[in-house]
Amino acid sequence: MRRSTTFLLSLSLLLACFVSVVSAQEIPPRPEGLSYPPLSFDVPSAEKLKEQLDNQTPVYISEDRLLPLISVRAYFKGGQYMEPADKAGLADLTGEVWRTGGAGDLDPNALDEEIDFLAASISTSVGPVTGSISLNLLAKDLDRGLELMMDVLLRPQFDQSRLDKAKEDFLASMKRRNDDTSDIESREWNRLIYGEDHWLNRLPTQGSIGGITREDLIAFHQRITNPANMIIAVAGDFDRASMLAKLNATFGKLEAREEALPAIPQPATQPAPGIYIVNKEDVNQGRVSIGHIGLKQPVEEEFDLGIANDILGGSGFTSWVMSRVRSDEGLAYSAGTSFGIGNTIPGTFRAYFQTKSASCARAAQLTIDLIKKMRIEGPSEAELATSSASFIQTFPNRFQSALQTVGLYAMDDLFERPHEYWVSYRDRVRQVTVQSSKDAADKYIHPDDFIVLIVGNAEEILKGDIEHPDITFEKMGPIYRVPLRDPLTQEVME
Repeated sequence: MRRSTTFLLSLSLLLACFVSVVSAQEIPPRPEGLSYPPLSFDVPSAEKLKEQLDNQTPVYISEDRLLPLISVRAYFKGGQYMEPADKAGLADLTGEVWRTGGAGDLDPNALDEEIDFLAASISTSVGPVTGSISLNLLAKDLDRGLELMMDVLLRPQFDQSRLDKAKEDFLASMKRRNDDTSDIESREWNRLIYGEDHWLNRLPTQGSIGGITREDLIAFHQRITNPANMIIAVAGDFDRASMLAKLNATFGKLEAREEALPAIPQPATQPAPGIYIVNKEDVNQGRVSIGHIGLKQPVEEEFDLGIANDILGGSGFTSWVMSRVRSDEGLAYSAGTSFGIGNTIPGTFRAYFQTKSASCARAAQLTIDLIKKMRIEGPSEAELATSSASFIQTFPNRFQSALQTVGLYAMDDLFERPHEYWVSYRDRVRQVTVQSSKDAADKYIHPDDFIVLIVGNAEEILKGDIEHPDITFEKMGPIYRVPLRDPLTQEVME
């Protein structure tokens, strides 16, 4: 009965909205005849949301009275790239045991029970270059929640038994590294793009995990939890002045340390173009990635590239790659492209698909041909208009909640991206033309530098399709065999 009532209420609201749209215009005979006013959306002012605590820590703060909930998140610089070379996995273990290992005067079980009693959530994470600690709870429990959050932030116990359990779980997951071709593809793609010795490819091994101690976690935690590198975002059901007072009484009391973080190492290798194949005999499909290293912010042609990539392979079923490889030829269930522009290291340009072994070469050739077409011809005016409209009309989704907005602005500060980026976003999309998108693709996508990575049954894949004997990987470039690695040691397997 309750579901029926809810459905009828929702239907009534929908009809009311429909009537309000069409009441001012004559009802057309068909739905496509309806007209709507232009979407009006103003980007929230970052300056109005920003405050500064007594210790100069920036805070983005927004009241949101919709639900009696509050979220507090502290973001900080520092992460995996700071691990010692022989301690791979330290950042991941720190991020997990930081929260699960107890804090303050509470052992792990007592901390879990206290958080559960409040129906709250406290989480910690350490990623490649940044990390965070967050609190989500009912507004009435904010004071106690902040006490627990500060204990986790400043006085983690890193309980040895919880560390041992985290290590066991880590090793169990490592044993499955070669089970899924997508995991193999991801690892080998990064190795090819960024180089064997780049910190992104310093993967945990049984030896490195076994050598990590509780003292290592304590020291790593101390390095990354410096208020000088911290930004706070808070949203929810509170009074702004009262919340700022509480934040000053907690985060605002922390003393910043004058310790500069190490620079984030950049990739220094240039992989040889060609066909790289990882043999995995027990699968009947191949996973294929095609591309090269991408760009790092700022990039003047960012929006031209974004539109070109969207039309080429980023927009799902309407994109060229998906339409041609999947819909027209039936060679893959999913296919697409992405052009990554990184904040701290370059991203990658990557075209990708998964198809049966015999079809890999043909699908790869079709994909490369479409990439070249974008560089030579560019999109049509109609395709450009559709893609631009999609970028503009979905833009407000980035700010659909108060928490999402303050979190976005906090991350902007962390990566030193000016908030003006969002104010001018839609105008920069509108400035993209057919010519500028084509020129950007031609400038930044280089087929001569392509790496083609294949994971699958090498023998079957290299045979090609008997119905298209003229299309083979041998004709696309030199072929390099990439051996599988032992899942626990990352040593090359014979």
